[in-house]
Amino acid sequence: MIVRYLFFVFLVITFSFASNSSTQYIITTASTGGTFYPVGVGLTKLLSLKLGTKTNIHFSAIASDGSLNNIRLLEKKEAHFALIQGLFGMMAWNGTQIYQNNAQKNLRSISMLWQNVEHFVICKETSTTGSIYDLKNLYGQSFSIAENDSGSKFSAEILMDTLGIDYTKMNLHYLGYNQSAIALQQGKIKGMNTPASPPVPAVSSVFNSMGPLKVTLLEFSDEDLEKIQKYYPIWTRYIIKAYTYPRQTKDIHTIAQPNLLITDVDTPEDIVYLLTKTMYENLSFINSVNKGTISLSLQNAINGLTIPLHKGAIRYYQEMGITIPSHLLHVSP
Repeated sequence: MIVRYLFFVFLVITFSFASNSSTQYIITTASTGGTFYPVGVGLTKLLSLKLGTKTNIHFSAIASDGSLNNIRLLEKKEAHFALIQGLFGMMAWNGTQIYQNNAQKNLRSISMLWQNVEHFVICKETSTTGSIYDLKNLYGQSFSIAENDSGSKFSAEILMDTLGIDYTKMNLHYLGYNQSAIALQQGKIKGMNTPASPPVPAVSSVFNSMGPLKVTLLEFSDEDLEKIQKYYPIWTRYIIKAYTYPRQTKDIHTIAQPNLLITDVDTPEDIVYLLTKTMYENLSFINSVNKGTISLSLQNAINGLTIPLHKGAIRYYQEMGITIPSHLLHVSP
């Protein structure tokens, strides 16, 4: 943790120095075992390659604790762009839940990216039904709910609260995705929460080493989804197809929420325009970074957005003939 902190401080100092010339832009992602980090790194490589020589604009990606931390970094001007869960975008813009009386009206959307798919993995010995309610069998057991400042942790708490699962009765650990996978394989925990676009590297690692005879990927029923959508309509049905993970022989019925790329209202319009244009004109490169991004498309770019679009993104989408609903058009902070 100390090494990671010092590395982050180094990046922030580097960013602060570079920002004086307005040529360096930081994209904040999440822990290294999920989807945000590799895609964020891939995106920055693409942007720097395409824009660096022509415009002297460069991008860097940093690991973080996830959505909550990322919104905070934007607020403190320690990052220009962030990948977040749609749930956090909805709460931050509307000033609800953890953002009660603290609405983040300086936020702006750039694009919906891909679906953030719920992956609750537990040891087979604790699974009696294969449903999300098997988490109750972990009362008194060790469970990694994800890093303490992460969107993954908070969204898991939201889901469990809504379904009547008391996570406070578990022996909670706050580990990143890779650390969770290692701890599960070593028998130090009985389950982990790792939402991301499949295939999630941490989940692949667990299934590869332990297999479906030793671990279970829990499912959500239609009734469960209905309960959740009553309060949080941002979640929808998602089916993880058979063989997405090693030795996974059947479809897994789970749920998902959209992931978003966001920025601050003060980010220059031309920068956001160039980022959006470059990303959508090079989707094959993004797809090569992680299979989960295959669903990323211009046709779905504004689906599920709850934060108004940045002017630079609006400019590009209008050029491409996309009709933008009024609630996503630019408003003053």
